[in-house]
Amino acid sequence: MHLLVIRTSAMGDVALTVPVIGSLMVQYPGIKVTLLTRPAFKPFFNSIPGLQIFEAGFDGRHKGLFGLLRLYRDLNNSGDIDCIIDLHDVLRSKILLWFYNLSGRRTFVIDKGRSEKRDLIKGRKKARLKHSVFRYVDVFSEAGLKIRPENWRSIVPVCTAYGKIAGLFDGSGAMNIGIAPYAKHPLKIWPEKNVIRLAEMISGKVKCTFWLFGGKEEQERLSALQVSIPGSLIVAGNFSLEEELALMSRLDLMIAMDSANMHLAALTGVKVISIWGATDPLAGFGPWDQPEENAIRIPVEDLTCRPCTIYGKGTCRRGDHACMNWLTPEIVFDKLNELEIL
Repeated sequence: MHLLVIRTSAMGDVALTVPVIGSLMVQYPGIKVTLLTRPAFKPFFNSIPGLQIFEAGFDGRHKGLFGLLRLYRDLNNSGDIDCIIDLHDVLRSKILLWFYNLSGRRTFVIDKGRSEKRDLIKGRKKARLKHSVFRYVDVFSEAGLKIRPENWRSIVPVCTAYGKIAGLFDGSGAMNIGIAPYAKHPLKIWPEKNVIRLAEMISGKVKCTFWLFGGKEEQERLSALQVSIPGSLIVAGNFSLEEELALMSRLDLMIAMDSANMHLAALTGVKVISIWGATDPLAGFGPWDQPEENAIRIPVEDLTCRPCTIYGKGTCRRGDHACMNWLTPEIVFDKLNELEIL
């Protein structure tokens, strides 16, 4: 059987396919799998032998409706595909599936639980929803492939990437702590003054080096933040993704917002402390295989408006961003001590 698996964005959502596809390849060694995703995400899948990556060219050859038709033809030219697993369920993937349905191929689509998520943010039901990893698993189950997602270190950087970052660690025994202070949407970002104060409190207790992670578009903000955090180094924009993943895997701890870096750190096997504001792990997007107590947020019982968004879009309906402003550095520092992380 030859499976086509579709997931082209966003970064964190693509990363969460790794423990599922990796487990599939181990538990069903006779199956051929092609993953349709963006070229930038290829480093996530280095640890999955036999997986074929098909690079989507949505900014070029595969742009627009006719580009999707070319993509369909290009995929067919890469080998006979028996079954399509759509882990994305967006317009592009719907159009691709329409082509495949016309040709008689079996197709299976993720159930994103949209109505459950609406109930969550409307406050009608504050129940924990299924994690994205298990939503992915369910699609394969519908196709007759029962998967047990393994709780292993899913993302393993290539050896050459480790070679390039080996000299950055001084071997002094100091803790290496990553901080990913930003996210795509403002509702998911903790005030910078809190990040700075938390770093001061941590460095006052343990000898450490802080590594500042983020996107290239955040370099200017990270440079300003670095000035206020002594002993910090900027990762963003200074390394390839392979090297960032290798560096990340060497950390003792990652402190992150609800962001792609949160997911990447967890999948490289690092302990993650995640800080949540308008979003919540209840929606099923928490870091994979991390203890529940490592997710720090104001309880929904104390701030009933949260979560007010699934992905972080929108503006604060209260107008005071209480979900982040009430979460003081002292609360996070006390949790680090309680968990005996420092």
